[in-house]
Amino acid sequence: MSKKLIGEQTVVFSNSPIILGCGSVVGEKEGNGPYGQCFDEICMDPMIGGSTWEEGESNLISKACSHAIANSGIKKDELNFSVGGDLLGQIIATTFGVSKLNAPFLGLYGACSTMGESLAVAGMLVEGGYADLTLAVTSSHFAGAEKQFRFPLGYGAQRPMAATWTVTGSGAVILASSDYVNKSKNRTVSQNQSRNENQSGNNEASQSQNGGRKVMIKGFTAGKIVDYGVMDSMNMGAAMAPAAADTLFAHFRDTGKTPQDYDLIVTGDLGKVGSDILKDFMKTKGYDLSGNHFDCGVEMFDKEQDTHSGGSGCGCSATILCGHLIKELKKGSLKKILFMPTGALLSPVSFHEGKSIPGIAHAVIIESEE
Repeated sequence: MSKKLIGEQTVVFSNSPIILGCGSVVGEKEGNGPYGQCFDEICMDPMIGGSTWEEGESNLISKACSHAIANSGIKKDELNFSVGGDLLGQIIATTFGVSKLNAPFLGLYGACSTMGESLAVAGMLVEGGYADLTLAVTSSHFAGAEKQFRFPLGYGAQRPMAATWTVTGSGAVILASSDYVNKSKNRTVSQNQSRNENQSGNNEASQSQNGGRKVMIKGFTAGKIVDYGVMDSMNMGAAMAPAAADTLFAHFRDTGKTPQDYDLIVTGDLGKVGSDILKDFMKTKGYDLSGNHFDCGVEMFDKEQDTHSGGSGCGCSATILCGHLIKELKKGSLKKILFMPTGALLSPVSFHEGKSIPGIAHAVIIESEE
């Protein structure tokens, strides 16, 4: 049994990967929400410069990756791996979006939990010594998701109040090994000893690494597939909440932690309906989430934006993480969060064949220190 696996489902890193930088890009509606000022870029064009919704989503990913690389102060040819996925068939948004990085790519699918899965896999590559720099990325696009999973936009179907609004956005994170960070610092110190510090030079990486507190991935709890027989594709919160509860139970069981050990327990896109269900589930096991639960779907939009139960999609949790939460960790206003995006594991084929909607959730431990 690996010493890094504690309990049944939780991996704890002994040499924690460092979040070197991140990038976040959203659409106009998301930019008009309460966290609009946090994102690196707001795209007013719903096509994101593409000729199709799908091409536009690929452009979202390309932009988010470019921002993450720039904010990390690295060069794209330094990346050892890129890891990620999206909601579209055969994760085409990601494959086209990361192709220009020219880095080895590992494609993942966890529905809207994909950012958690991507961080876990990218983190294991770094912590295991297989890479110095990895990129984790995911995305979603409102129109692309509606086209694939529900109705053509022109149909004008009325959405029930339990429905969520798929976020148009992409988030990308650069993870680095401690060896890479230390070598970069030493290289910059050496350079500064031999030239004026006011020269522009190649010290961007050091500047970004030393900006604020160090933010690290400390481990993760991998989720199991949980199926409560929900059949309503317009109520994703009900489908995903049992999986979120199952993963959270497992995390507390494996680690001995409680909700109070975290500044925030962050779920991905349960929305208002799913968040209430999760809290009720946790109460049955004696855990009270009322004081520090944060759902990205609930928080993404203002009430006046009429998104019913809130936001959803892979890009929902990814952009809130990259645009807001990591920055708060760097500042020290947050010191420890459990980032747990949730996913509904359906496809157009499975849904139309009358299958239920299983859920999954992966919980990633993210901490900051001086």
